[in-house]
Amino acid sequence: MHVPSLIEKKREGHELTKEEIEFLIEGFTSGAIPDYQMSSWAMAVFFKGMTPVETQHLTTAMMESGSVLEYPKNSPPKVDKHSTGGIGDKTSLVLAPLLACDENWVPMISGRGLGITGGTLDKLESIPGFNIHIDERRALAQLKSIGVFMIGQSADICPADKKLYALRDVTGTVPSQPLIVASIMSKKLAESLDRLVLDVKFGTGAFMKTRKEAQQLAATMTKVGELMGVEVTHLLSPMDEPLGRTVGNALEVTECVEVLQGGGPPDLVKLILDLAEQVSNAKRTQLGDWLKDGTAWKKFISLVYAQDGDASSLEKLGEVHRAPLIQPFMAKTTGKVKKMDAETIGRASLLLGGGRQTADDEIDFAVGFSGIKKIGERIEKDEPLLMVHARTDQSLRLVLPLLEKAVEVAA
Repeated sequence: MHVPSLIEKKREGHELTKEEIEFLIEGFTSGAIPDYQMSSWAMAVFFKGMTPVETQHLTTAMMESGSVLEYPKNSPPKVDKHSTGGIGDKTSLVLAPLLACDENWVPMISGRGLGITGGTLDKLESIPGFNIHIDERRALAQLKSIGVFMIGQSADICPADKKLYALRDVTGTVPSQPLIVASIMSKKLAESLDRLVLDVKFGTGAFMKTRKEAQQLAATMTKVGELMGVEVTHLLSPMDEPLGRTVGNALEVTECVEVLQGGGPPDLVKLILDLAEQVSNAKRTQLGDWLKDGTAWKKFISLVYAQDGDASSLEKLGEVHRAPLIQPFMAKTTGKVKKMDAETIGRASLLLGGGRQTADDEIDFAVGFSGIKKIGERIEKDEPLLMVHARTDQSLRLVLPLLEKAVEVAA
């Protein structure tokens, strides 16, 4: 096949065949097709889009560029969720062990945070010793023994996605919806799932700023999953304020421990149960009981031990990772919280060192925010709107102007 002809075909808005898409992905992954040609093709997709069938073929080709998880015959249902990312979104840490209580297998392959959105792997690595790099043989044995693993993407899984994402990142084509869908779904479908629930965020702290954009993305991902034989459902969830009351890696794990022990913020618990009942056989009341009676907590402890983590540190993680400076950010007036802007708080967390500005940055597990007031809550003058956990005076001073912009109290 002639690569320039395929670029021209997509540039003119025509539909590529399965064979043409496979040729492009195989050639790019192997190095036979250079970056400059793939960049041109990605830009053509950015402007002209793809049909659902094209997107399915692209997803399949990217998924099949590497290894796909295989399971024994008659093994339990394989279920998972994907979130498009948000501020304070720590649902996976509770959802994975909760779903495993229902005799499902939960093969969760997660990502790191980049930019203002946090990553599940970074949160897990704030648990001393936790190993996100277990191999496929060990991961399968762990599914058989406890029904859940939480690992990072290995070099064998979707290498085409890694290579194409890096290219999109430097060519202005990251926001292309077909390329987003193929990137997300190729990794999730490499888990060979039976059921998948999508948590598609919208709002200031989300990639999709409007509900309409989120609905379009959710519909496309759902369609692609169904075309590939996976039962896909989705929820649209707002991300104008942080989820729960913490932002920051160890702080968020501590909040998850609260939820797994029957407590935690109502908005976080509700979203976890909303997602769980989409892919679980158990009723919502049963799922809620497993959070309250310690069943899900015991499963999480088993997961941490299985992946070399120190489960004894979970209830004292705030001391293991304690920021040198913990300072309240006070309300200047009495009233109700009108705004607690997720995007700005995410940027403040990044400045503290809680996220990455480049892929190679080190994460500071201790920093972030706790005790975050929710929109609509009553606040008194000189009462803390949140607590800032900072490493240095300099970083603390840097975030204070951002917090002034992020928060609004109405009389």
